[in-house]
Amino acid sequence: MFISLLNAAKATKNFSMINKSAVKYIQSLQHKKFRDEYSTFIAEGPKVVLELLQHNIFECEQLYCSVSGMNCLTDKIKKQFAEKIIEVEDFELEKISALNTANNLLGVFKKKPDFKSINISNSLTLFLDDIQDPGNLGTIIRTADWFGLKTIFCSNATADCYNPKVVQSTMASLGRVNIVYGNLIEELQKHKNIKKYAAVLAGQNLSTFDKIKEGILIIGNESKGISSAVMELVDEKITIPKNGQAESLNVAVATGIILYSITN
Repeated sequence: MFISLLNAAKATKNFSMINKSAVKYIQSLQHKKFRDEYSTFIAEGPKVVLELLQHNIFECEQLYCSVSGMNCLTDKIKKQFAEKIIEVEDFELEKISALNTANNLLGVFKKKPDFKSINISNSLTLFLDDIQDPGNLGTIIRTADWFGLKTIFCSNATADCYNPKVVQSTMASLGRVNIVYGNLIEELQKHKNIKKYAAVLAGQNLSTFDKIKEGILIIGNESKGISSAVMELVDEKITIPKNGQAESLNVAVATGIILYSITN
């Protein structure tokens, strides 16, 4: 009797089971190899997914929602993406989630086309030298968006901007900042007429710098800092003065402090 009632309730709510091939596909997107192969990525949670949908930042391939996830969708979104919305039970979302605790809404989105070249004239641009922690990268992207930066150039060893943890950290800023990957040294050498600033522990006090309207700000690896090869191309070294005893600042926090000082 109980099973019959449960099945009837599922039918009323139009629940769907995610087939094995779909589960395998979505799970594979937790790995860069398959994100690159399929040119797709996943985003989870109402805040991130709704913003991506509302601003048409990325093309939506599929939406998976629990009952509570469906309640988060506006009538406009439900109508616009009706053919792409699949309502599933919580345990189904747990199968495909990249989070320790599955959220109630998961979207599969198409990646942006890769940028082959960048124009950084008359602007401040971030260059990231092997930032490896996805959380740090996501926070840096979000911070860059806050301060109005349009482009971030990343070394090939920098974390993938479509890593699920990065996507969560950016809170949809991923769609508003152009993220480009390539050889950092070669790209720096292309912009000989643009001044290059390095964030380091032993440099000129940040407070002595004027606002920077055009330039390249280089941020280094969490533990190793900026490589010696990149440092050879730097014009100015920027240091955040300290009063306490901490050995260093978190790289994302340091980026925010510097951007606040040189852009406002």
